[in-house]
Amino acid sequence: MASKTPSNSIQYEGEDGNEENVLKKHVSFFDRNKDGVIYPWETYQGFRAIGCGIFFSAFAAIFINVGLSRKTRPGKFPSLLFPIEINNIHKAKHGSDAGVSDREGRFVNSKFEEIFNKHARMNTNALTSDELNGMLLANRAPKNFGGWLGSYIEWKILHRLCKDKNGLLHKDTIRAVYDGSLFEQMAKEKASSGKYE
Repeated sequence: MASKTPSNSIQYEGEDGNEENVLKKHVSFFDRNKDGVIYPWETYQGFRAIGCGIFFSAFAAIFINVGLSRKTRPGKFPSLLFPIEINNIHKAKHGSDAGVSDREGRFVNSKFEEIFNKHARMNTNALTSDELNGMLLANRAPKNFGGWLGSYIEWKILHRLCKDKNGLLHKDTIRAVYDGSLFEQMAKEKASSGKYE
């Protein structure tokens, strides 16, 4: 599915200046009742809202909530409801990523630009599937298997959902993932079309 570039993308800078926590913005779309906690059924509803199928949405809800719940609830007894606490989402940041968000969840523009400076060859403002694979390999930390898997799944899902008709994942689309505006736009597009996978 090709996605239009959101016009309200905002540039955030973490270690480069701004204190905005983009990881919170990135996940807040999935907090369907806006209570600061994301439960698996909300993750499922969010994926359905952006047009994903039932099976994929269910898989994503289980994978994401089971994987992130404990990390965002430090010091608390594990919950079989697998909630994700948005205020602590930066604690779930994994290794082997591109470093676009820092340890506090703030956007680091220099790292974002580095993705395209190093890996975008066919189009300076987009990534092909092969270029995306190259970026994932280049960012692998040794023996960080969980980080490898997390990065691979995140980026491949994004590419699958948002590549254009030529298979390109555009820079503005990737930026919009970080500020959360992409999910909102995708949900509006799906609601207006009434089509789901």
